[in-house]
Amino acid sequence: MADVKKHTYDESKIKTLSSLEHIRLRTGMYIGRIGNGTHYDDGCYILVKEVIDNAIDEYIMGFGKEVQIKIEGEAVEVRDFGRGIPLGKVIDCVSQINTGAKYNDEVFQFSVGLNGVGTKAVNALSREFLVRSHRAGEFVEATFKQGKLKGEKKGKTTDPDGTLIRFAPDPTIFKESEFRHEFIERRLRHYSYLNTGLRLNFNGTVFQSRNGLLDLVLEDLKADNSEPIYAPLHYTSKTLEFCFTHTNSRYGETVFSFVNGQYTSDGGTHLSAFREGVLKAINEYSKGKFEGDDVRECMVGAVAIRLKDPVFESQTKNKLGNTEIRTELVNQVREELLHFFNRNKGIAEQIIAKASDTQQLRKELQEVKKLARERAKAITLRIPQLKDCKVHYDKAKGKGKGSMVFLTEGQSAAGSIVSCRDVNTQAIFVLKGKPLNVWDLKRDIVYKNDEMYNLMRSLDVEDTIENLRYEKVILATDADVDGLHIRNLLITYFFKFFEPLIHDGHLHVLETPLFRVRNKDRTVYCYSEAERDQAAAGMGKSAEITRFKGLGEISPAEFKQFIGKEMRLSRVEHAPKTDASSILGFYMGKNTPERKDYIMENLVVPVED
Repeated sequence: MADVKKHTYDESKIKTLSSLEHIRLRTGMYIGRIGNGTHYDDGCYILVKEVIDNAIDEYIMGFGKEVQIKIEGEAVEVRDFGRGIPLGKVIDCVSQINTGAKYNDEVFQFSVGLNGVGTKAVNALSREFLVRSHRAGEFVEATFKQGKLKGEKKGKTTDPDGTLIRFAPDPTIFKESEFRHEFIERRLRHYSYLNTGLRLNFNGTVFQSRNGLLDLVLEDLKADNSEPIYAPLHYTSKTLEFCFTHTNSRYGETVFSFVNGQYTSDGGTHLSAFREGVLKAINEYSKGKFEGDDVRECMVGAVAIRLKDPVFESQTKNKLGNTEIRTELVNQVREELLHFFNRNKGIAEQIIAKASDTQQLRKELQEVKKLARERAKAITLRIPQLKDCKVHYDKAKGKGKGSMVFLTEGQSAAGSIVSCRDVNTQAIFVLKGKPLNVWDLKRDIVYKNDEMYNLMRSLDVEDTIENLRYEKVILATDADVDGLHIRNLLITYFFKFFEPLIHDGHLHVLETPLFRVRNKDRTVYCYSEAERDQAAAGMGKSAEITRFKGLGEISPAEFKQFIGKEMRLSRVEHAPKTDASSILGFYMGKNTPERKDYIMENLVVPVED
């Protein structure tokens, strides 16, 4: 046996971290992903959200009709006009975990920030942090650095009541992060829809809604150039608001969900209860037997609830977990819709007709599926494009981790991978050419197009993502224009028809070198022009530079290291359909003239030396 180095495990090895140390050491527990600002849920935006949440809570309780937000570079400032933090507790409220009034139902009934963590995490993760509370003609101000108190001021003031918070994320934690204002603006639009009448001023731009979720649904329809079949149904009460309509121009459903003003991108109990309530109401009114997919196909809507004790699956609050509210919420949605249908029989008939059309299409799809399966069996028992591996992924049994399938274009690229792959864990699916653009097509295309069908069969995801045969699905395309186009077509295919595969983190892109720089002594593979230039400079005039135009140009001996232990993979990040549909619709849809104009306006032509 090999010698095992022994470590003493005694009382001296046990550590107790302060709340400040814990936040900085285990940042992900408090704000989720750190990121670099290129994703809507990256940490820098969560810091802003946590501060704005407190200002929104003041408005919900009836104090302060405006929130001012300023962002210049990395500096963030948020000023509300609520009651202001009680002056004797200003420092504690922004630095002591589990300190705040959010635990008191008399002060905050429907708060988002119930965990007593948010602003403290912002403070701990900021290079500089300032809080100033104005209250009844007096103010208290405190400044911090990385969560540690640096100074305090007190005095008289003529400013209106409320709280000012100014901070800058700590660059030692948020490396290379920068704010994208469009992400801030989208979050503020959501806040405005959920808090009718609230005025949000962001760098001089005002966001304000008069019609709540109705404005959100109408804006989403306009952004997608979708015409509603009927005027959106809109219901609102103190604790529940929902709005929805149907179109003829979308695939699947688009439903935003919120809890206490928080956008729950992964849904939760409130969203599933809303869906069930809609289905029950339509079936009861029509005396039909529609399935959920029949009713929700092409639905555009939003649902928001206010809850005293929301339970989220994480500090970032992307999914609601309160199961006890389900039955009551289902019944409330069902009853309100039945009242509406009885008062608006024309709209009710339009909804039923839409569901009937979808139901008929689903039955027709079942026939197409049956024919496709029979055709596949008649041709061969195996998929000719698939070179399988021996180990397969089984999520339920916890087996096959590390298994992967490469989706490659053409035989030349596939040949390099076949020659050097690990036959135990690495499979290959060879594309015959450019895949079909499926963005504006319906699901039956998966069964009518041989390549789309064979890919689905190879992965075994027809019925559920739980049957996925490989832990990683890797897009291995050339790093040229055609290769990038094929990559986008495949991402579109998976996003449209097998979205959970992306959501669960199974879809990846293989990063292969663009250049090889070598001399007699060493060889360096470079993944960018900057790396190439650096390597060439290090080798001097003797450097030989090779540009790999395609995967087929890389020899099997070289390729082996690129799909071995040193393999570089970039995971395809998931975004909810509500966020990604407009982007994919623009780049992959039928709006060719608009896309052409955009490309011509933004085309950068390289200047020859």
